[in-house]
Amino acid sequence: MVSRELMDKSFEAIEIAKSSGKIKKGTNEVTKSIERQTAKLVVYAKDVSPPEVVMHLPLLGKEKKVPVIEVSSKEELGVAAGIGISTASVAIVKTGKAKKLIKEIATELSKEDGK
Repeated sequence: MVSRELMDKSFEAIEIAKSSGKIKKGTNEVTKSIERQTAKLVVYAKDVSPPEVVMHLPLLGKEKKVPVIEVSSKEELGVAAGIGISTASVAIVKTGKAKKLIKEIATELSKEDGK
């Protein structure tokens, strides 16, 4: 599990990208964007039931070299994505003004992977 600070940064990146770039919502769309290598950052919720719905995202992200973050709640993820309902996962496909923030998140994630 990543730090709360990193989670908040990822929510912020989604909010910025939503208004200035482009995001994909829902696990099917997110999976496609990773496979097509259009995803710049993938965020998925830990509280998804059944967990098998999002289980493949970290592995696929690693394989395609896309940073993937697990956050604690699908409700928070839905709010960040601006859809008013919970969502299992979100991918940022066009960074817009969130480019620098996404780079920071990716750097922090790679540090945590190195531990």
